[in-house]
Amino acid sequence: MFTSEDKAAILVDALPYIQEFYGKTVVIKYGGNAMVSDDLKEKVMEDIALLKYVGVRPVIIHGGGPEITGFLKKVGKETNFVSGLRVTDEETVEIAEMVLDGKVNSEIVNLLNHRGVKAVGISGKDAGLIRAKKKLATVYDGDDKKKVDIGYVGQVEDVDTGILDDLLEGGYIPVIAPIGVDEDGMSYNINADYVAAEIAGALHAEKLLLLTDIEGVYKDYHDKTTFLSSLTQSEAREYIKTGVISGGMIPKIEACLRALDAGAGKSHIIDGRLPHAILLELLTSKGIGTQVER
Repeated sequence: MFTSEDKAAILVDALPYIQEFYGKTVVIKYGGNAMVSDDLKEKVMEDIALLKYVGVRPVIIHGGGPEITGFLKKVGKETNFVSGLRVTDEETVEIAEMVLDGKVNSEIVNLLNHRGVKAVGISGKDAGLIRAKKKLATVYDGDDKKKVDIGYVGQVEDVDTGILDDLLEGGYIPVIAPIGVDEDGMSYNINADYVAAEIAGALHAEKLLLLTDIEGVYKDYHDKTTFLSSLTQSEAREYIKTGVISGGMIPKIEACLRALDAGAGKSHIIDGRLPHAILLELLTSKGIGTQVER
């Protein structure tokens, strides 16, 4: 049990970090097990509320893949993936938008509002926040590769931060569903990591935090002593090229790199399974996860 003196010491230790991030924008990609576990969900919301109260300006982009899959299953619709991307026909993108914008987004907003902070839920379609274009899946056949149309899966073409600037200046926490719209008004479901990266860059955020279900990056995942707490952009690109970074970690690192290229300060991959992971990363000397920096 912590004594009152212990708690006071913790607050004093956090002071330099509170001063460093006061008034700064921090973009948080909220996903993985932290969205599924009720206990972790509560702790993430507590972290975000505390950041807001000490003067940080959080912006949240959330995923929702498992929720989309669950709803598709309920309506008897099969889920198929190509190169890790969900095949998304017109009915599926309508369901995805309904689940992300109507269910997941509103739940996060409600949890934050319940903690006394002002959160507002929007999607990338609102006020032209995210202009999207179709993303084609890459399929390899031996040494050959081809592009495959998998429907209404998108990538970010442009970000208009006007609505985010207004919300942040008004003291609100924007909570963003990763849906974009093209110039013809068609909706696209977009990978939340990439949306978070583009928004972090467009806002020139101090940090991008990607909450994941892994500790971070290892040179050899089977050897825990090879954990990499920090990477430069050039090192990260070299590790992707040589296969040190592979599989599902590639999109995470690519999102970190894109955020830095677009104007963010630093990017971090942190383990969202760890209670209060956000506070540990931002407000303690320990830090967690893997940092990608220029």
